[in-house]
Amino acid sequence: MRVLTIGFSEEFAKEVEKEISNYFICILDSAEDIYDATNFTYFRHYELILVVDENMKYAMERFVKEIKQKKPDTKVIVITEDPKKQEEFFNLKVDDVLFDHTDQADLIAARVLANMRNLYGTKIEVGKMTIDIAKKRIEYDDKIVSLNGKTFDILVYLALRNQRVFSKDEIINALWEEPEYVSDNTVEVAINQIRKRLKSILGFQVIHTVRRRGYKFSSNVSQVKV
Repeated sequence: MRVLTIGFSEEFAKEVEKEISNYFICILDSAEDIYDATNFTYFRHYELILVVDENMKYAMERFVKEIKQKKPDTKVIVITEDPKKQEEFFNLKVDDVLFDHTDQADLIAARVLANMRNLYGTKIEVGKMTIDIAKKRIEYDDKIVSLNGKTFDILVYLALRNQRVFSKDEIINALWEEPEYVSDNTVEVAINQIRKRLKSILGFQVIHTVRRRGYKFSSNVSQVKV
């Protein structure tokens, strides 16, 4: 999951990233303000944006509108010290407003989890195979299956979003630190490695190609444990 923080200090952004990483595979970018953030959102896709209230209503309204038009399922959470501004921000179509414990990274991460719980799981079961996300391990009949690095991350990313179709660009944006320097071929190679490895174990495919759109995880026997 790619996250953008806006208005956080560099030190606090790192704390938040560490805490969110307890729940999700997380890549975090940091912008100084809303204007700086547009440089990130122009090139990159985010599933979550955390914004510190800078008392710039017009800029915030325009920014949220642009984000939701570009990627409607992007979650936008505003952090403010003024609880009276909740209604104002919700009217801008943000997903949540935090006004308490705004200096505690662990509680911010917990609020993120509450908003994005559908993307969180500890284990994914496909037949006799178990993907243990927390331990970054795959087991099949008590044996460890070798699948590491980005191949493991791609499998988990798609599996937690079961049946949703993702383009190569979306996968790259979500899982690589600098997606601008990653080619589509990198994803194709990784997907082929996953398919080859798991097909020999399961006897069927769990990652499917949707023509001209991308890839999705799908299995009639899959069940995500949350």
